[in-house]
Amino acid sequence: MTRIEELEKMARNLEPDSGQRQSISKEADAYVHQFLENLPQMPGYQTGEVNRLKSVEISEEGKPFDELMGILKYEVDKMGINSASGNHMGYIPGGGLWTSAVADMLAASTNRYAGIAYSSPGAVEIENQMIRWMASIIGYPEAAHGNLTSGGSIANLVAIKAARDFHQVNSDNVKKSVIYFTEQVHHCIHKALNTTGLHEAVLRAVPLNENYQMDVCALKEQVQHDVEHGLNPFLVIATAGTTDTGAVDPLDEVANIAEANDMWFHVDAAYGGFFILVGDMKNKFKGIERSHSVVMDPHKTLFVPYGSGVVLIRDREALLTSNAHTAAYMKDAYGLDDIDPADAGPELSRHFRGLRMWLPLHLHGLAPFKAALEEKLLLCRYFYEEIGTMGFETGASPELTVAIFRIPENNGNTLNEQLVKELHKDGRVFFSSTTIGGKLWLRCAIVSFRTHLREIDGALTMIRENALKVATLDRSTNSDKAQSAVRFEILIKET
Repeated sequence: MTRIEELEKMARNLEPDSGQRQSISKEADAYVHQFLENLPQMPGYQTGEVNRLKSVEISEEGKPFDELMGILKYEVDKMGINSASGNHMGYIPGGGLWTSAVADMLAASTNRYAGIAYSSPGAVEIENQMIRWMASIIGYPEAAHGNLTSGGSIANLVAIKAARDFHQVNSDNVKKSVIYFTEQVHHCIHKALNTTGLHEAVLRAVPLNENYQMDVCALKEQVQHDVEHGLNPFLVIATAGTTDTGAVDPLDEVANIAEANDMWFHVDAAYGGFFILVGDMKNKFKGIERSHSVVMDPHKTLFVPYGSGVVLIRDREALLTSNAHTAAYMKDAYGLDDIDPADAGPELSRHFRGLRMWLPLHLHGLAPFKAALEEKLLLCRYFYEEIGTMGFETGASPELTVAIFRIPENNGNTLNEQLVKELHKDGRVFFSSTTIGGKLWLRCAIVSFRTHLREIDGALTMIRENALKVATLDRSTNSDKAQSAVRFEILIKET
């Protein structure tokens, strides 16, 4: 009994008293507010060292809260890509709503287990409400269902596994089964194929058209060829908003081919899906309602924090058959009408993710989300037009909010490689790059709800300054590189 009492006294340190909680909360709250207030002036990208972080060790005795906050401030939140910033235009940033952070704090503090309705009927109802709402905006029937996941990777995994199981692709027939996608499909699809064993299937990379979309004529010809040669086409994966260029595949035409050949039609709309909320964008997504499964990422274009994804399956029975299992120790939990999240995906223990969507959507209403999405579409068109007038080569007109551009070069990518380095060194705004058809392109992804006209104009100024620096670096020779640099310098100075 003496030892139990000693251990209890020590263990109670894990439960701060009211005064300690208030002190920690006050300091953490002040840190968050200061971070958000300073965010518009922070760079989009910054390098640095994490020496203090590397040296700190877990010890028997605790450390002061302010000491740990200092490490967080200077060696975590100050370095790398500033994902919360409106100056992050590199990958597919979302921003991270503060009201979602409040929801996460509430969810973590109350620690509701949202895996089964028996454990927390309210939490499961919130998650299922969010799934029903997202299914409705893409046009799925009421019988559809899905799962809130950690992001697009797990969401795509769930959809691809459901397609595999529905079409009964297994070790006996996998090498005659065919999957179709384009070279711009997200690499998490390849990871999902590896995880499900479908990397052993016949994988067809469908060519792109001039707008970086799936060439449906090439798809139709390839499917017909495969059928004639005794193969089994069973899955076609389209993308609604590619990461490289923001292209939206012709979904309605892909749906026609899928239906004609009894294939599972999956749409990876992790980035682009929520743009369907913007009125005049609905036609661009025509056909998504005919798919068998869709993936969308609320941590992208619904602006909630990482990691928030969703998979939606038109036929809920296909989803449940692929994921639901029973266990003897869980017998008390069975028999309720609700669909348990644990039966709709691979996770059992999981965060109560639904609250981070439910609270902001009800608190703010849908109107500001729609306004932010439409604003990003217009900002991208503005950026695309402005960067073109500055003398840059541009890709196809943006379908969503990714614009690609480059310094015109006769041969190679030397100038553009140098420009990427200079922009990263500058860091006021973060851009990324990609390679398409052997050409290096810079990407401007305008997604964060904190990116406005001020940030775009700042980005254009930064690009212009660094492009001029690159153009004047090497003009001493008669090489193609030097000639390209001179021509570009003249163009950019004229504008």
